[in-house]
Amino acid sequence: MRIGIFGTGGMADALGTQWARAGHELMVSGRSDPGPLAGRLGATTGTWRETAAFADVLLLAVPAAAIGEVLAEAGPPAGKVLVDCTNDPGLMGAPVASRIATDAHVVKAFNLAHVDVWRMTPPVFDGRALSVPLCGNDPAALDAVSTLVRDIGAKPVHAGGLDRAALLEATAAFAIGLWFAGEDAQAILTPMG
Repeated sequence: MRIGIFGTGGMADALGTQWARAGHELMVSGRSDPGPLAGRLGATTGTWRETAAFADVLLLAVPAAAIGEVLAEAGPPAGKVLVDCTNDPGLMGAPVASRIATDAHVVKAFNLAHVDVWRMTPPVFDGRALSVPLCGNDPAALDAVSTLVRDIGAKPVHAGGLDRAALLEATAAFAIGLWFAGEDAQAILTPMG
């Protein structure tokens, strides 16, 4: 796939590294210089608009507060798959996914695990591949993102429509708060049997 990465931080680096290893073609744009990240990924750089035009799938990996500005500069990515991995730490106002005003096919994914989990090759815990919940309304977009999940060695889990993305964001806020407090959040959601 041709993947455009909006952002130059940890999530852009971790997921981009995995997708580059899987043979995807990448282009990076960012609020800071995308050159160093693109160099590490073997990717090209572009403006927001160039990256949107290049990509079949766009990874939105910028702070929640910057989403509106970035998407406005990128132009309307009609028909593109837009993967929203962002979280709003304060959970202020509407969920991040519902604040994305675009004609793209939005899929909420990759927001529940720490960036270092996405650097694992593959992300496996106690012999089980990491499950990645996906929320979205477009079947083709969900299929594309499912492929990207499998490409990093994880298991895609279709978790409902985009209206359920707020639940993923709330879960992230809850679990991340526990992790930072030193608790074992994984032990809360233990498997049955």
